[in-house]
Amino acid sequence: MNPFLTGVRETIVPAPGARHGPLPPLLLALTVVTGLVDAFSYLVLGHVFVANMTGNVVFLGFALAGAPGFSIAASAVALVAFGCGALVGGGIGARLGEHRGRHLTVAASVQTLLLAVAVVLAALHGQPVPAGFRYPLIVVLALGMGVQNATARKLAVPDLTTTVLTLTITGIAADRPIGGKSASAGRRSISIVAMFVGGLVGAVFVVHVDFVLPLVFALVILVIVAAATLVKSRTDAPWVHP
Repeated sequence: MNPFLTGVRETIVPAPGARHGPLPPLLLALTVVTGLVDAFSYLVLGHVFVANMTGNVVFLGFALAGAPGFSIAASAVALVAFGCGALVGGGIGARLGEHRGRHLTVAASVQTLLLAVAVVLAALHGQPVPAGFRYPLIVVLALGMGVQNATARKLAVPDLTTTVLTLTITGIAADRPIGGKSASAGRRSISIVAMFVGGLVGAVFVVHVDFVLPLVFALVILVIVAAATLVKSRTDAPWVHP
């Protein structure tokens, strides 16, 4: 089989005994969550991301310059909350990092609880979301995405960061002239597709169906990830060890 397609296949359906076990498809699912949640935050909560902190740093600069439609407070709150979430995620990794299965189970469970709170908050009020709900939503969503980002970083599955695609896109192009493996390009490409699909589906829900649905869909994915990891990590398989 073509190495590129092999990379795609092994990311979605890992071979038995693969080094990272079921982690690639689970992290791919979390990448979809990122697209869904950022679609909700940007389109519903104003010009703010809860996962893409690079964007928020730029938005903060726009807001300080007086550009319309951007909020200093919203960007700053998202950055601080994300940092706190990453701190929590780092603590989980420090305690459970020697068993990647338990690590992801606990982290995904924490993120599930935070997203469940966000679903309730979003469902309590229609659009436009008032400030009394907007900022709590930014906080709980950014906290959850901070946990997710710290967890993906600690799990260290190549090219599956779940939130940052700049280096992933760079790797596809930059590695090619120096003999980069097509299997890696396949893994990177499917990660980009996952983020795109999450953003597309989230935007369709917000614009054409119901603005709460991206969060509900993301919550369902998180529950599946947490449950699947719990089941898969009960054995002492090689993949659970860093």
